[in-house]
Amino acid sequence: MERTAFTRTMDRVPGPVAVVTTIDATGRRWGFTASSFSSVSLDPPLVLVCLDKESSTHAAFIGARYFLVNVLAQEQGGVARRFATSGADRFAEGDTQPCELGLPGLVDSCVRVACSMHSVLDGGDHSILVGRVRESYVSHRIPLVYYDCSFTHPVPGEPAADRQLSALHLVDW
Repeated sequence: MERTAFTRTMDRVPGPVAVVTTIDATGRRWGFTASSFSSVSLDPPLVLVCLDKESSTHAAFIGARYFLVNVLAQEQGGVARRFATSGADRFAEGDTQPCELGLPGLVDSCVRVACSMHSVLDGGDHSILVGRVRESYVSHRIPLVYYDCSFTHPVPGEPAADRQLSALHLVDW
């Protein structure tokens, strides 16, 4: 399939917007924005997130023992953009703090899922990080969703055009 057609097709599939974080052996914090996050298994509890092999964060994550998936809440589009911008100091805003497993987390996120690295799989131009869930946090916040090249939030009965928050092109995932 031609790349543009595939991208256009997948843009129409809604996905959660997550910021994934870790800490390397030197104590440096790393993070990226992802919209490819999903459960894999109940027994054992496994999730996956995909990361572009060309990403500046790739080496840190494939070597990580633990990572934290922060599923963003509807008003966190700016956080998603910051963690998707290559070369930016993603932690400069000071909105992360130690959360589950001591990993840098966003306390205002919708959901947090703390994982130990179960495996790293080849996924073409991406690596598939499979994490074994160790701890989680769930709030009552409305999640941010990536759909049709825009951030939206799922509000039943509200027309899709009214839900669009902002257009974006994520560059580092």
